[in-house]
Amino acid sequence: MFVDQVSVYVKAGDGGNGLVAYRREKYVPKGGPAGGDGGNGADIIFKVDEGLNTLMDFRYNRHFKGKRGENGMSQNQHGKNAKSLIIPVPPGTTVTDEETNEVIADLTNHGQEAIIVNGGRGGRGNSRFATPRNPAPDMAENGEPGQERNIKVELKLIADVGLVGFPSVGKSTLLSVVSAAKPKIADYHFTTLAPNLGVVETKDHRGFVMADLPGLIEGAHEGVGLGHQFLRHVERTRVIVHVIDMAATEGRDPYQDFLKINQELTKYDAKIMQRPQIIAANKMEMPGAKDNLAQFKQELDDKYPVFEISALTKEGIRDLLFAVADALDSIPKISPEEEPEQEEKVIYRYHKEEAPFKITRDDDGAYVLSGAKIEKLFKMTDFNHDEAVQRFSRQLRGMGVDDALRKRGAEDGDTIRLLDFEFEFIE
Repeated sequence: MFVDQVSVYVKAGDGGNGLVAYRREKYVPKGGPAGGDGGNGADIIFKVDEGLNTLMDFRYNRHFKGKRGENGMSQNQHGKNAKSLIIPVPPGTTVTDEETNEVIADLTNHGQEAIIVNGGRGGRGNSRFATPRNPAPDMAENGEPGQERNIKVELKLIADVGLVGFPSVGKSTLLSVVSAAKPKIADYHFTTLAPNLGVVETKDHRGFVMADLPGLIEGAHEGVGLGHQFLRHVERTRVIVHVIDMAATEGRDPYQDFLKINQELTKYDAKIMQRPQIIAANKMEMPGAKDNLAQFKQELDDKYPVFEISALTKEGIRDLLFAVADALDSIPKISPEEEPEQEEKVIYRYHKEEAPFKITRDDDGAYVLSGAKIEKLFKMTDFNHDEAVQRFSRQLRGMGVDDALRKRGAEDGDTIRLLDFEFEFIE
């Protein structure tokens, strides 16, 4: 089964907790703090594997969670960092954040990697908080929570040549003739329900990858038919072979077919029409095909080369493949928009800083604190130690939480809620 678009939840590993411990050795009085830091949590990394050509593995596993770092140990021993979780993906995979629609990674080359979510930092042990004023602190940090996000993983096939055209014009038959691919072939619309890939070799031993894309119809860019599911795969192709039923076996005008398909490609992405396009006039063995071809050439400008072929009898196939190979030889492997810059440039983008906290009211009158920064501080605080609780209250005061609560009308004894924790507001 071909899978080319999935929604996935990824959660990086949390950092390990820091440790509260003290040095206890014979002949070492007042040894001081010796609690080690926790290890870092696992990152989740997507890595390109050219042996894959579908997102099938994501169909049965849509949740990925990295391991947490090891907790800190006594004698100032650092907890072990968790190994990154590496997930193989096919070339042409694009990863997008579902919430913000930001493109996180566009993976095209074998071995290319991208960190999708970062693991949490390990919490600091009590030896890291020692000061001349407090040489033996009784507190440590919990590990930082790992990043989590819902992502959309989308595959855009990387093929040198894409076959486009209306349903039942002979694209699958052509692919089966020129390569070892065995697509399903039948005389009804949308026989091909997924793109098929085939490796083609010409008589002069030039090779390229050809993709048979499911039939487009009018309105495909708006979601009509199957075309909207697979138009994205045309983006990566370097040459387009436009297969046309020149015998008009279904009563359509070949030239109108040509215009409608190109119109759909233009509406989807105007850049596609800048690629070299070769017309394969198929079904030339059928009655009336010669007359239709003559009329077609009269209406067509000389911008596009036309090759008479018959996928059934294999006539004209050799010349078509030579023309495709020549076109591929004349254009670079990397498309112009993907070429690397000659000089590296650092681009600074303004990102509006998120407020550290937000105050709302629940139905029972309690004040609710929320926000990424304040929730992170809460999760990294070990409430089993009084010093850690005092440090957390100082951090809240420094962020301006106390003053903001007073402005909202909080009074002595009111309930303050943060995640699942409740405490009283004390003046």
